[in-house]
Amino acid sequence: MTPDFDARITFHDDLQTMEADFSNFDFPSPALVNAFYDRIESRIRETGEDKWFFLVNYSHCRIDSSAWVAFSRRGKALNMAHSMGSVRFDVSDATRKQIERDAKTERFDPNLFADRDSALARIKTFDSVRRKKIVHTPSHTPEEIARRITFDPDVPLMEADFSNFTFMHSRDVDDVYDHIEGRIKASDRKWFFLVNMENCEIHPGAWVRYAHRGKRLNIAASLGSVRFAPGSETEVEIRDRAESQGFRPNIRNTREEALERIAEMKAELIASMS
Repeated sequence: MTPDFDARITFHDDLQTMEADFSNFDFPSPALVNAFYDRIESRIRETGEDKWFFLVNYSHCRIDSSAWVAFSRRGKALNMAHSMGSVRFDVSDATRKQIERDAKTERFDPNLFADRDSALARIKTFDSVRRKKIVHTPSHTPEEIARRITFDPDVPLMEADFSNFTFMHSRDVDDVYDHIEGRIKASDRKWFFLVNMENCEIHPGAWVRYAHRGKRLNIAASLGSVRFAPGSETEVEIRDRAESQGFRPNIRNTREEALERIAEMKAELIASMS
């Protein structure tokens, strides 16, 4: 049975606070960690507000050792992208020690409290940044983005070259995907997607938007997608999200291997239509 994540995610608009209830919850695997954080990210996006204070209930939460790396990575990414300040309360001894170790390693204030009232009191001392309108400056010119997107109608193949490319924030994601969607719409057809992820960096503030726009584009216009990257943190992140969101990441080490996979997918598509 799939856990009811939504029942554990609450938004207190008057406090500008998102409360995540991990109490009496088991994280036995990275897959469940990623699924829970995927839902938190989606709920934040649905609010229309990019920044929130985070209040996290760890009472009797159990995180398996195999899930700690994913839990730490996704928590850090979520905080960097959307938190104006995070407070945790009522953690068990085991979880407390792990969070404190992570805090020392990652150099952040764990803000641990014994009860919810104390945690809320701490949040009320934080300054909100919502009143400061955030306007992201584009990191890439339209000309650079256009050069990185090519089409081969004979396959048909759309190739996105994100090598040595950085998505700093949601504006960068929208600029790229607006360009791709515009050109695909003008072509009036679907395409196989080949994506070069070598040395691509997707910063925490861009991940939610990147996942949303990528999924939307694939549903609307892809005959099949293959990515290639010879090992990177971005590859690990894509594989984790693919597992929790139920899609095949189709990541290969080289462009040649990725093209071979696309040829296989094309053959499978033709066979299914015959």
